Amino acid sequence: MVLATKNAAKRGELEDLLVALAPQVRLVHGLEWEDVDETGDSFEANALLKAAAVHAATGVLALADDSGLEVDALGGEPGIHSARYAGVAGAGADAANNALLLERMAGRTDRRCRFRCVVAIVGEGVSETVSGTVEGTLRREPAGEGGFGYDPLFEPRGWDRTFGEATPADKASVSHRSRALRSAVERLARLT
Repeated sequence: MVLATKNAAKRGELEDLLVALAPQVRLVHGLEWEDVDETGDSFEANALLKAAAVHAATGVLALADDSGLEVDALGGEPGIHSARYAGVAGAGADAANNALLLERMAGRTDRRCRFRCVVAIVGEGVSETVSGTVEGTLRREPAGEGGFGYDPLFEPRGWDRTFGEATPADKASVSHRSRALRSAVERLARLT
């Protein structure tokens, strides 16, 4: 199987989770494909676009995810635009996205939010999606240096620290991505 992402942080997290959840899965590295425009109107559509494009380019079973943060007080923003929220690409994107989110949340008391992840699996005769979510609250300022994206702002329900302050193992125990991947591994087992 090939992981349909060029995001190094996401790839590392997906690989670590898959090794723990499905050590029998062999990941193929070194394959190339064109960047895939995420033009879908949902996490499901974008995950399927990426997995289908990478499968078509490589001929290998592809697993892709699309994920993001949904903030209730902002009507679900940044949602599917989470990675591009502030319009900044590259090394400064996470900081810019977090800064814009905090700016838009200024003065708001409702801090409820969730991370949502949809995983798509696409191969010969296979096109499926599964999802996972984790509920939490949005902090008023970043805390922690771990993780990536909105992790320093997201405090999972029942925790007293952010994903940015958590160890990778602690984050993986409750994260939206690990929940979606658990379901994906169950689907993969039924396909074989």
